[in-house]
Amino acid sequence: MLDTEQLRHDLYEALKVVRDPEIPVNVVDLGLIYDLDVNEEGEVHIDMTLTSMGCPVQDMIQADAELACMKVEGVKRVTVEFVWSPPWSPEKMSEDGKKQMRMFGFNI
Repeated sequence: MLDTEQLRHDLYEALKVVRDPEIPVNVVDLGLIYDLDVNEEGEVHIDMTLTSMGCPVQDMIQADAELACMKVEGVKRVTVEFVWSPPWSPEKMSEDGKKQMRMFGFNI
C-alpha cells in the first residue's frame, strides 16, 4: 500500500523542476498547482492553471509536469487538467517565488 501523503510531498517536490520558460520560477512556487490528488493505486490528478489563458507553452508545461511526476516512485498514471477559476494572480505565489521574481527584476 502506498503512503499517499509521502507521495503527495514527493510529487510537489518533483513539480519544482517544471518552469514556465517565460518566468524564472517553478510552477509550485508560482502558485499554479491548485490541487494534487493521488490514490493508493498511484494515479495522480493535478488541477493547475497558467499565468494567462492564452499561454503559448501550455502543452509543454503539461508534458513537463506529467514527466516530472512519472519519475516519482509509485506513480502509475498522471492526468493534468488546466482550470481557469479562480484566475491566477501574483498573490498565489509562495514567498520563495516572489523572492525569485524580484531577483530577476520582476516587480512583485
